[in-house]
Amino acid sequence: MTLLIPDPNEVPVSWALKFTLRDWDSRASVRSSTHDYQLPDDVQQQLQSRYWFPPAFLPYLAHPAIQAAGREVLHRLTANHLVHFLDYTTLLEHRIVNRAVEVIAHRELPIYVPLPMKHAALQLYTDEGYHALFSNRLAEQIAGLYGITGRPTIPRRITRMNAMIARTPEKNRALAWFLLGFVSETIIARELLDICRDTLVSSVNDMLRDHLADEARHSRYFAEVFHYCWLSMNSRQRTFVSRTLLEIIGIFFEVDERWLQQSLRGAGIADSDVMEIVGGMATVQANRARARSGCIATVDALRKAGFFATPHNQTLFAKAGLIDG
Repeated sequence: MTLLIPDPNEVPVSWALKFTLRDWDSRASVRSSTHDYQLPDDVQQQLQSRYWFPPAFLPYLAHPAIQAAGREVLHRLTANHLVHFLDYTTLLEHRIVNRAVEVIAHRELPIYVPLPMKHAALQLYTDEGYHALFSNRLAEQIAGLYGITGRPTIPRRITRMNAMIARTPEKNRALAWFLLGFVSETIIARELLDICRDTLVSSVNDMLRDHLADEARHSRYFAEVFHYCWLSMNSRQRTFVSRTLLEIIGIFFEVDERWLQQSLRGAGIADSDVMEIVGGMATVQANRARARSGCIATVDALRKAGFFATPHNQTLFAKAGLIDG
């Protein structure tokens, strides 16, 4: 593999100093958090005024059939969603993001990786392993409390990502892994921020806030690395990146229809209502609206990197509904 070394006239010499997770030893949750992420003894009391997952973040809960079903059904559905989210997060952190981090840490990218970037990648790898640990620990507790079974071994979104990697030519595979990490980390910080604005069961809130504090730093890191890489890419690599980013963003905002149907039916929602809810969420228009809203931080990072200085990229993303034309 031929490494592309950035032109010093394009990339400031001091820029390598940016690729750090600042104060990681004192700020990373794996090093500093005192939370044990165990369900509180008074969880049932807390559920009188708190939630497992913010209802406002799950628009399908506003459907008349769910509203009419009562608070217990609402709690069951939000518990289902949280367990699914945590199961997905466990796999995302281990199998996707940490693989993306590996291509940086082990210099698999076709671009020279400065030592500070490599060191920060190893710190980030440690963070993600801890996120997988506490996500799994909390998921198992909530699944046990509600008797949640039939959890998919591999959520659909992870399957779609793996399939994308499998059909990517070997010469571009490391870059594809990096792009999955870049999109994931710039999206998740916004998602967690939105979630943490609501009133949640205490241990869930503790876990999500610790996760958010780490992911805010991870998002900045991946944005900086993308900027560095973009300046160093040749035209073929840039074309691959533009096309692949669109596919990845689409994957992140698709609805897992099969899982959602299972969750709703398991909570006693009638089939006709289930099909109406899922059908309304799985349209092209709904997918595009979620993607446009959810990838704001990703698009901002791309803009700062000069990605949209290329008219073709501006047109691609506008046609996909992610930015204005």
